[in-house]
Amino acid sequence: MPANALPRTEEKPPTFDDLRGQIQADIFSHLPERLDRLSWDAGRLRVLQRDRLRALLRQVRQRSAFHAERLRAVDPDQFEVSDLTSLPVMTKADMMAQFDRLVTDPRLTRAAAERALQQTSTEPVPMAGGFLCMATGGSSGQRGIFAYDAAGTAEVATMIFRNRIAALAAMAGTDAATAPVPNTTIAMVGAPSAVHGTMFIPSIMAGSPISFVHVPVTLPVPEIVSRLNRLQPDAVFGYPSMLARLAAEQQARHLAIAPKLVNCTAETLLPAFRVAIKAAFGAPVMNTFATSEGLIGSSGLNEEFITLGTDGCIVEPVDDCYRPVPPGTASARVLVTNLYNHLQPLIRYELSDSFTRQADSDAHGHMRVTVDGRSDAILRYPGAEVHPLALRSVLLTTPEVLDYQATQTVHGISVSVLLERPADLRRLEDRLRTAMVRAGLAGPHVEVQEVASLPRHPETGKLRRVVPA
Repeated sequence: MPANALPRTEEKPPTFDDLRGQIQADIFSHLPERLDRLSWDAGRLRVLQRDRLRALLRQVRQRSAFHAERLRAVDPDQFEVSDLTSLPVMTKADMMAQFDRLVTDPRLTRAAAERALQQTSTEPVPMAGGFLCMATGGSSGQRGIFAYDAAGTAEVATMIFRNRIAALAAMAGTDAATAPVPNTTIAMVGAPSAVHGTMFIPSIMAGSPISFVHVPVTLPVPEIVSRLNRLQPDAVFGYPSMLARLAAEQQARHLAIAPKLVNCTAETLLPAFRVAIKAAFGAPVMNTFATSEGLIGSSGLNEEFITLGTDGCIVEPVDDCYRPVPPGTASARVLVTNLYNHLQPLIRYELSDSFTRQADSDAHGHMRVTVDGRSDAILRYPGAEVHPLALRSVLLTTPEVLDYQATQTVHGISVSVLLERPADLRRLEDRLRTAMVRAGLAGPHVEVQEVASLPRHPETGKLRRVVPA
């Protein structure tokens, strides 16, 4: 009988301070190894993936009722990574509907996770067992809850910052895997609540040599500028839409900071944003792809490609029928198997992201991709589909537009624009209408209005630029 079918017992959760100390001890004791993995070749990574996958399968067959049913024919000791394609796909809907049967510890329930999330503000609220959880709405709006034990939290936190530490060490001419961890202050311009990773991680790292100082992205821009001026961070981490706004503040000399690097995360890094950020701060730009599900990737300095942390997750870019797509072809979705979260096992879990696999690197064996957006951000109308790029190609070539949000309507779009200076909105409407006609939508209705601010999610602080119906 899976352990999560046993009677559930009451247990007092640890304090967050005690749990944070335990997690940080794990992070820094394993940091050299996790940094070293960044340079592992493909053969060495495949062995690690196989061994971690077999350990995961052994665990879930014993302790997860959900997976025990689905994987009853699997022999974990003989299983190869290539055998993954024989296993069923799981979705966010599956995960949420079967949450209590999916997890491997009886102390974790969906009800307990929901209570912890309701009580979360600037720090995560620990549950019995020392479990912590995050929530995400996803670009589709479908809510998901993701829980980690202390060891899983340590690994996902390390994956978030290890590429930054490696980059800073390389810029200083040292080896991050062997040199002492330098005291580094990273400003995280991110979510206002620790239910999201951009505040979850800063709270975990507080008081350590790698200090993420949280600056809520939902604050007024002048207040963000003031906080950053006081902080003078070594690096800045944040949403590209806000970092582009801050680049304008730096150019106007309201903001005066000199970070060694700037790291974008949580939103698509548009080419125009990358140019503006690099020009304003005079620092290399990195880009991070991070999911609450535990798949983390990062670009190198000023690189477009994302290198995925395939020591922690197995990644399968697939088409609409879940068949592998070849390098150079955009996937319809991505299947992820998290190798380190044994508490809430995700095996061939479906993400709606679209990846295009790039040529392998000579320096390491990790998968490299471009992230082409979310497949569920496409605007679908009867007889026509409009890709967000059709709108971006117009809006990003309108110099007066600082940022925007386009919302699908019955037969067109309603666009809110944040302007740097006055613009001809009627002409912008005509250009957007033409772009939608070219995409196949006959006679679209387009409305553009200027706004003083764009709505961000109250918990995550994310800005959705294209909102499907």
